[in-house]
Amino acid sequence: MSIAKYAVHARPSRGRLFPEAESPTRSPWQRDRDRVVHSSGFRRLQYKTQVFINHEGDFFRTRLTHSLEVAQIARSMARHLAVDEDVTEAVALAHDLGHTPFGHAGEDALAEAMAQWGGFDHNTQAMRQVTVLERRYLDFDGLNLTWETLEGLAKHNGPVDSPSGWLRDYDAAHPLQLDQFASVEAQLAALADDIAYHGHDLDDGVRSGLLSLDDLADVPIVGEALAEARRRVDATPPGREIVFGVAGMGDAPQLRRACAIDRDQRLRHETVRRVINVLASDVLEQTRLNLARLEPRSADDVRRADRSMVAFSPKVADANAAIREFLFARLYRHWKVNRMTHKARRVTKELFATLSESPALLPDEWRALAGADKTVQMRVVADYLASMTDRFAMEEHRRLTDLSVAE
Repeated sequence: MSIAKYAVHARPSRGRLFPEAESPTRSPWQRDRDRVVHSSGFRRLQYKTQVFINHEGDFFRTRLTHSLEVAQIARSMARHLAVDEDVTEAVALAHDLGHTPFGHAGEDALAEAMAQWGGFDHNTQAMRQVTVLERRYLDFDGLNLTWETLEGLAKHNGPVDSPSGWLRDYDAAHPLQLDQFASVEAQLAALADDIAYHGHDLDDGVRSGLLSLDDLADVPIVGEALAEARRRVDATPPGREIVFGVAGMGDAPQLRRACAIDRDQRLRHETVRRVINVLASDVLEQTRLNLARLEPRSADDVRRADRSMVAFSPKVADANAAIREFLFARLYRHWKVNRMTHKARRVTKELFATLSESPALLPDEWRALAGADKTVQMRVVADYLASMTDRFAMEEHRRLTDLSVAE
């Protein structure tokens, strides 16, 4: 399939910081995607939190499943807009590589601890992960991704007006035009992130029992999706609700309970599916309108525009904000989540305090990077903490604070 004139084109690419021969079998963006997937940072996303701490249940989303969902939604939208699916997928898969353990609780704690040492945010940390911290190749640190993937990773949420000290220094050595927008492909990854977040957090919230289906009834878009799903269930012919594995159970009350559980589970999935479809469809419609109005003739025209090309319509943007507000009020700030968030912040702060006061406690490979300069030491401690999974952070905290642990 040919791609649009405003898409990112593989030839010519702006290349890589360290020149490499092109692959004979893959485009530059396919190669970037594959490097992300094979990276150690990507593997660790399997055990990093979204909302629920990793050990709270195997069925809740992690950063890895979230990244895969973002990539699926973004790639699907890229196909409809005739832009490059592979660079879209590469940005989507890499966008969360800088996240700490324990989700935003860990990031908030680490940002507070690093305030006087250059700060911390997961977007900049994702850039550090792919340019500095991955050590897999003989000729360079990082993954040596293309300029187009790096600019998408740095700017997928929009122009960076005040880059952190490290990102500012990196941009000086390898300019990414931080004051401009990213490509359509990266912008799609950014909104796919929003769509995936809302879909799976609604799903996990109801599955956890912290939210009920009835709680969703008045939430814009979500309530309408739930009502339509319920209408379909109510129209189901008698007997069709009997599911595989329960028809021969014999015990009528047990059968009714099983059918009720199955009904609610299917209602939840159908509601979330419809929410994702409404949000993604609106992005496609509004983006087509924006592209037709602004008529970009190249990816650089997209970058130089005075607004994002990829967007929700005003009505759905308001609804999307309302979904976010609902999730903050009813899920992210639920007292049970608050308890875990409080403990996660405390563990992160205590790990940072212990390791920053005594860098000699760092593992050999990290201690070698820390050196004697205090600012460098603090950044290495932050890198080490950000690399941890939830489980490893809890174990490391025990190793450093519990006298009964030998190591």
